Parts: sequence; C-alpha cells; structure tokens
Amino acid sequence: MASETRAPRQPPISDYGLIGDGHGVALVSHEGSIDWCCVPRLDSGSCFGRLLDWERGGYCSIEGAGEAHRVEGRVYLDDSLVLASTLHSKGGEATLRDCFAATDEDRPERCEIVRVVEGARGAFEFALRIRPRFDYGTVDAWIRHHGSETWSAIGGDDGLLIWSDADLELDDRHALAARATVRPGERVRLSIAACDPAELEQTIAAREIDAERIDRRLERTIASSRTWSESLSPKGPDSAGNLRSALILRALTYVPTGAIAAAATTSLPEVPGGERNWDYRFSWIRDSALTVRTLAELGYEDEADAFRRFVERSAAGNAKDLQVMFGIAGEHRIGEQVLDQLAGYGGAKPVRVGNDASGQLQLDAFGYLLDQSWRWYGRGHEPDDDYWRFLVDLVEAAAERWREPDAGIWEWPGKPKHFVHSKVFCWAALDRGLRLAEACMRKAPERRWRRVRDEVRNAIENEGYDSERGIFVQAFGERGVDAALLRLPTVDFIAYDDERMMRTTDAIREQLEWGGLLRRYDADDGLPGREGAFVACSFWLAEVLARQGRIEAARDAFDRAIATANGLGLFSEEYDPERRLMLGNFPQALSHLSHLEASIALAETQAPPGSTVAATAR
Repeated sequence: MASETRAPRQPPISDYGLIGDGHGVALVSHEGSIDWCCVPRLDSGSCFGRLLDWERGGYCSIEGAGEAHRVEGRVYLDDSLVLASTLHSKGGEATLRDCFAATDEDRPERCEIVRVVEGARGAFEFALRIRPRFDYGTVDAWIRHHGSETWSAIGGDDGLLIWSDADLELDDRHALAARATVRPGERVRLSIAACDPAELEQTIAAREIDAERIDRRLERTIASSRTWSESLSPKGPDSAGNLRSALILRALTYVPTGAIAAAATTSLPEVPGGERNWDYRFSWIRDSALTVRTLAELGYEDEADAFRRFVERSAAGNAKDLQVMFGIAGEHRIGEQVLDQLAGYGGAKPVRVGNDASGQLQLDAFGYLLDQSWRWYGRGHEPDDDYWRFLVDLVEAAAERWREPDAGIWEWPGKPKHFVHSKVFCWAALDRGLRLAEACMRKAPERRWRRVRDEVRNAIENEGYDSERGIFVQAFGERGVDAALLRLPTVDFIAYDDERMMRTTDAIREQLEWGGLLRRYDADDGLPGREGAFVACSFWLAEVLARQGRIEAARDAFDRAIATANGLGLFSEEYDPERRLMLGNFPQALSHLSHLEASIALAETQAPPGSTVAATAR
C-alpha cells in the first residue's frame, strides 16, 4: 500500500476487526491495539480514537515484548464476534481474545470490553498500555486507583472502570501500563467497562469482578453468539461470509431502540487524504430498511420488528417528521460539527461528527418503508390501526411530493435533481400502499393512489428513459447512468429480465466498471477527488445478473466484490482496485447487507427447482 495514503505507523483500514455488543463498538488492529472505541453508545465520543489522530487519540494496546514480536493470524471464534489473535515473541506464543462481554446475571452493566491473553507455548512476555482520551481525543483522563486491581478513568461526562490481574501502574498522569508473562494454560485478563462518573463510587462498591468471572463472561459471549448464529437459514456460495455479514449487522444494531447504524466510524476518507469524510454512526431509513428486510429473510424477525417500531416512534407517527436518518436513539438534531484539532485518518480532513444530510429531501425513503411493510405483511404480520395510519401518511407524502427534485440515494451535494431511483421508489410507495390496502381490507383513497402511481410510471418512462439507447438514466433529461438503477427490479417496477433492464445493466457495467467493481456514478458532484468503487453497488450487480440468468457473469461480479473484504471478512464502504485499498467508513452496513442479498440471489437462481433454497425466492 502506498505510504502517502496514511500517517506514519497508522495501519490501513483493512487491518482492523470489529467487536461490539449492540451498544458500543471498537476496532482492534492487527497488532492488537484498540484504536477506536465508542461507549456506552456506538455514536458516543471516542475514548480510544487514534484511528483519527495517531498522536492524541488514545488507545489500548497489547503486544509482545521485544523487537521480535509479531501477530501471525486472526480469526473470529465459533460463529461469534470474539476476535482471536495469535501473538509471538522471542520466548513464546499466546492467544489474545477480544470481545464485548455478553450480559449475564453477574454483570448488569453494558459495554464491557474483555481482553484475555492465554499462553500457548514457551514464555510469552507482553506489554499492556491503556491510554484513554475522551471526547474524540480532546480530554485527558483523570486516572485513579481504587484498591486491589480496580482503576477508574474519567473526563467530563465520560468514564471507564478498568480491572486487570496484571500489575497495572500509572505510567504517566494519564495512562496505565503493565508487563506480564504467560506460559501454557496461564491467563492475564483485562476488563474495561463504561461507567457514569457521577455514579462512580456506587458502581465500584456494587461491582464484583475477578478472574473467574472474566473467564465465564468470555465463554458466555461465545455461546450467546453461537445460539444466535445457528438460526441462519440460507447457505449459498459464501455461507461462512453470510454469517459474518449477519453478525456485523447485528453488532451495528443499537439494541435499546432497534436502530441500525450505517457504520461503526466517522470520517474515514473516501479519497485518501481528501475531504469526502462523513459520520455514518446514524440510522439511515434506506439502509436500515434494506438491512432488516435481509435479516428477516434469514430468519431474524425480531430485529425487523424492532426497526419498524423505531421508525414509527422517531417520526412521531407522521410523514412530515420523517427524516432520511435519525440518531440511534431517535434523535432529530444530528447536525454536523468539524473537529479541527484532529489530524484525521492518514491526514484526511476535516474530521466530522454529526451529519448535515439529515435535513435533505430523499424521496426514496417512502418507498423503502412501504416495501418493508409489505414484506412484513407477507410474513404474517398485519399492521395495526396506528401503524396503518402512519403508512397512509407516508403514501400520501409520496403522492404529493414525487414531482419534486431531491438529493437522491447518494445525498447529492449540488442542486437537487429528478433522480430516477427516487421516482421509482415513490412509485413503490404507492404500489405497496395499494397492495396493503387491498390485502388488509383497509380504507384508503385507492382510486387517487392508482392514478398517481400511473402518473409516476409515465414520467419515469418518458423523462427518465433514453429511448435512443433503450436504457434508464440517472436523472430526468440526462444521459449518464447510475448504479442505483440496479435497484429498480427489487420493487417490481420492472422485471429483471426485461430488455430495458438488461440493456441498462450492460450500460452500467460499461460506463461505471473500474477494476471489475462498480462506481456509483461518473457525473461531477462538485466535491474534490475521485472516490473509489462502491462495494454495495458491485454486489447489486451480482444480484441483478444472477436474477437475469447470467450466472457466470454474476458469479464473477460476486467474486470480485468478495475480494474487497479483509482477512476477517469485513467490508468497507468503498475500495480502490488499483491500489487494493479500503476506503470510507468501516465496517459498512450497506456493503454487508448487499453481500447477503447477492449471496441469496445466487443461491436461489442456482438451486434445483422445488428445493428449500429455491422456495425462498423473492
């Protein structure tokens, strides 16, 4: 990887693995350092954040002592998000296990990171260092010893409780450090848990923790993940990868509300060293609706219902308060701030927290929610009176606003356009509203909805279609294409094998392909720098090709998209195929759910007629 794309010593994005518990998240580097951690919520200000500022961001590192130390391999254990790394030093070998501990009767609190070093061969000597920096690296931690093996680190309204059976010492005013040695079968343990500084003393007094409890929590975490994973239904051409993607989506789901974050990070650049840096730790309506639809197809209906209820609550049951994204607890105000004091990943500035796109008009949200509700009904769940009123309000909003230009699926930074993808999903909102009204025998202005639905289709086919080339285009009156057009068949606007869709697919491949992957579009969006290929779009292509019966091409597109994952099976938002470089926020929910969709499509289109897999086809 070219050294100019990141600061000295800063690992590439592909070096990281994710751990999480549906509350907080952390990224662990290949070298065994937690360089990004947000607790008690995944959108909290980081307590370890050197991912965005290598010198000031804070970290928690475990590494073999001496110059000969190295990491030889990493895996997730037993269908879980417990990350296991094999560490070597001059004298021996050990395994490092990292996770957010599952809740049990002994541990009512959330967001506890457990790190366990277990000797495997010889005498493995290692160094442990904990350097918290709260609020994205802007606040030093006040570290205090509370007797025995317990320490606290607080700053402002942030706090951590730290416990270890290593001999931790205050290395300087703001860091803890220890050196230890483990031999085969021996363990050294570390627990780092989020706490409220205002309740610090009470929490310490009530907390019972020792080596046995840490070991039990580690095993319980593995068992809990295994139980969840066993219900995964479709296998497909990448069954192990399917499970990994499902687990990542689960980790990005905020358990208290059912909201699904688009990614675990903020401001990882889409252009190396550039300005395309955004905060993705929020719940986008579109991405989340796609995620729960896919999870429901895999058998995880609780997650789908939780998100459905989250959207209704967050929008206060009416379309006028529906935003394109919400905070993970349903917050409406998530405006953008720039953290000028941070160096940025690989020097990419500005570093942003919050996202101003929350105020954009993106008309496709109506269609995604109605399509989700239609699919939810198809699984035996009829909307109650309150939810039906909400759905009617959404359909009415689509009927009234479909003629307006909007920012589209890609949050177009320039002047709003009449994006074809947005219009199609307004059509979908009307179509699904009509289907639900008929199937559920609900009162609705069906005649008007049907008339408007036909008007939308006519506008798309007249103004969003290039009759000379026989293809759909990105926006009314333009000639360029957009990878989002690959989504048109997913809501039955057009059949996958319709000649117009076949030609549109080929045009997208011809105009947007880069190194075997797809870019989103090639139009000038007014932002500096050329972004990478979009991983989700590459999986969308594989899905469409599979459902068009072009199996060999679909498999090739799928394999190329799969190759963008890191060694742990995690996908970023974008990828540079020339430099083999992950770009954008990581891991990205849309990439993982699109991977699942493509894998399901390949499994269904290649399965023998009448088989279990073929019977689940959409």
